[in-house]
Amino acid sequence: MANAQLQKTGAAMLLAKQLKLMQSTDHIPGISVGLVDDRNVFEWEVMLMINDECKFYGGGFFRARLSFPKEYPLLPPKMKFQSPIWHPNIFASGSVCISILHPPEEDSTGYESASERWSPVQTPSTILLSVISMLSSPNDESPANVEAARQWRDDPVLFKQKVRKCVRDSLEA
Repeated sequence: MANAQLQKTGAAMLLAKQLKLMQSTDHIPGISVGLVDDRNVFEWEVMLMINDECKFYGGGFFRARLSFPKEYPLLPPKMKFQSPIWHPNIFASGSVCISILHPPEEDSTGYESASERWSPVQTPSTILLSVISMLSSPNDESPANVEAARQWRDDPVLFKQKVRKCVRDSLEA
């Protein structure tokens, strides 16, 4: 499907509506969203400005991308941090591993229940709120970054040092 046609689909109209809502002045503090390219509503640029209450990541400004499939909202988007970030549930590539972004099919490992996975009632707002929550409370039982999970459990001082460096670097970018 050509990009011009894709921008007229139900998914595109829903995303445009959700983007407009998230850009309203009374929406979620600390989250800023926009389009990577004004001609493509399926690629969002995200800025998470983490408040100081977040134990390790507080004060950080982290850039990320949300990439929505043409089947949205039946299938979840993918989220990838553009800013370097050290976290048990974020791959070294920046890709986020969180249940809410996993497709709605059955989990072959039996780790996640269907209610934890993607469903069409989720929105970009709920995704980003879940990611902010994940930053505060990593899941080290099913890590994307095994080394970060090991540090989180076994060497919290070193973990905090690496995270604080990411926070400092995020302020300079």
